[in-house]
This record gives sequence, structure tokens and C-alpha cells, in this order.
Amino acid sequence: MNQRLQQLSSWLTEKNITCSFVTSTPNVFYLTNFYTDPHERLLGLFVFQNEEPILICPNMEITQARKAGWEYEIIGYSDTDNPWELIQNSLSKRNVTVSTLALEKEHLTVERFEQITKLFPSSSFVSAEEKLHTLRMIKDEKEVSILQEAAKFADYGVEVGVQAIAEGKSELDVLATIEFELKKKGIRQMSFDTMVLTGVKTAAPHGKPGLETIKKGDLVLFDLGVVLDGYCSDITRTVAFGEISEKQREVYETVLNAQLAAVDACKPGIRVGDIDRKARSIISDAGFGEYFTHRIGHGLGIDVHEFPSMNETNDLLLQKGMVFTIEPGIYVPEIGGVRIEDDMIITADGAETLTKFPKELIIK
Repeated sequence: MNQRLQQLSSWLTEKNITCSFVTSTPNVFYLTNFYTDPHERLLGLFVFQNEEPILICPNMEITQARKAGWEYEIIGYSDTDNPWELIQNSLSKRNVTVSTLALEKEHLTVERFEQITKLFPSSSFVSAEEKLHTLRMIKDEKEVSILQEAAKFADYGVEVGVQAIAEGKSELDVLATIEFELKKKGIRQMSFDTMVLTGVKTAAPHGKPGLETIKKGDLVLFDLGVVLDGYCSDITRTVAFGEISEKQREVYETVLNAQLAAVDACKPGIRVGDIDRKARSIISDAGFGEYFTHRIGHGLGIDVHEFPSMNETNDLLLQKGMVFTIEPGIYVPEIGGVRIEDDMIITADGAETLTKFPKELIIK
């Protein structure tokens, strides 16, 4: 078995858990190198203490699973099969008695949990999330290499967006240009819905791009990322179109100072919460504390938002190999908002910023 499967098996043995049933696309991919979106169909992976693992997927995905390197048993099924019956038959042949089963409780639907309880009526259930989160939190060299390349595409996306800004263009005009140019580079999927916001709409942290047009004196906010070989990038930059007000400039400089301070504080052994508080104190001291309405960042990897949550209450210590975002923001209604976000990796003695697009205020 690969190292990741072995680590999960060792944890099962340590905790005296019979097996784990992994059902989310990201975690199946992490453990098997097989990435698929099964839509409404069942995707699953049984990992045992000592037995070889079992992959469950639709028949039409079996060839892709083998190409991805999966060498063990596959339970394939058609749209007219009951996959739960096939799972039961396979486990019966192995004579496996499941006393404790580790599940992705955050991912399972009630309907699927009911199916599992029918399969294992006398079993107890524990969460697999904590272990899986911990495994995925520390990136290996291959993952880091992919994330570095994904960050370069994110930088390129912002570059295209800034170049596309023009008076009278709509948010969606600019967004379409960004995604078109990235597709020409081979990017098939964005890591989330690309955000291009202008004017007072920048004051909505999760605003929706529309047909609003760019005008002189507007702040224009870009938040985007790509999926590359199964891994995500995530960048935010805010630029000015024409001369902006002193208040807008003050907001920008405050966010920039907070972001630079938070980035500079990132190193092994530092508490996650201290990073958040570092940026938050600068924003609060400048009088904008009530307008910084979210955490400083989030873990980054196969999912664009993954463990850990980079918030001020988190006492987790930063470790080498952790990848996350640093993204303070100030959002003032009727004036606009600014967010500056970078992707970071913790190194042996500090941190590296993966996203490189300039952060000093750009006036287009």
C-alpha cells in the first residue's frame, strides 16, 4: 500500500477501529490518486487494519481507477445494481466482522448512513475526519510542487484581469476574459466561482459578479484560483481604476500592512490564532475592526477550503509543510472593500509566499 493508506491503517490499529469507510471525492483521491466526481452515485473506499483496501465506484470509472494506479479490489456497479448489496457480499467473502467503523460524518448523507447501519447493525461509529484532516494538512514535495504551479496560474489570472479593466466593461466581461485566457493555458477548472467586483460591491466579501460596469474611481476586486492536477490555488487582489478617494486609499494601506505583518509572522511553532490576531490588531488600531468580518485564512490543498481554519481561537501550531491562505480584508458599506490574499507554505525555518502578483496599490 502507498504511504497514505499505511498511515490510515496504522491509525485504525492504534485506535482499535476495524476499518474506515471514506466517501468524499477529495479524500478518496488523496488516498488512491483516483479523482472522480460520481455525482449522485456512490464512491467509497474501505481501509482496514491488515486487509487490502477495497474501492467502490461505478463500472464506467473502473478503467480510470486502474490508470490512476489502483491495484487492489474494485467493487464496480451499474446504474441498475444495488452497490450496498455488492459491498455486503464482498465483506462476507472476506469474513470481516466490523465492530467499529470510522466514517466521514461531515460528508455522509442521512440516507447513506442508514444504509451503513443496515450493513453493520451492531457496529459503533467514530469520525474519520480528524485523522484525514491531519494527514492532508502536511503536504509532501509532490503536493508542494503542484501547489506552486497552481499559484502561478492564479497570478496569471489576476494579471489578465487587471489588463482587462476598462471603463464601461462589466464585471462579467472581465471575468470571462480571465477564464478564457486560463483555458487557453490548459486550465479546465477554477477552484471556486471566480469573483470580479467593482465599486461598492467590493464591500461584500462573497459578492456575486454581474453586469455592473467599471467606472473611474472604483476599486476592483479579483478573487480566483485554479485546479491543477487535483490541487487548488486561491488569490485575491484589489486594484484602483483611476484615482480613488483618501478613505479608499487608507483602507487599502491598512489591509496591506495587516497582510504583510501576518505573512511575516508565519513560521514553524507559531499559533494559528496569533497570525489572525496580528492582522486583526492592525486593522482594529486603524479604526476598521468592525469591518474585518472573517478569519485570516484557511488551509489549502485538494479542497480550496480545508483544515485548518485560520481563526483567532485556533491554538494549533504552524508546522513545516502546512499550506494556507493569508487574506485580511476591510469591507465598508457605501465606500467599498479591499482584500489581499496570498497562498503560503511553512518551511523549515519560515514561510514562502506561493502567489507573487504585486500587492502595492495598482492604479489602472
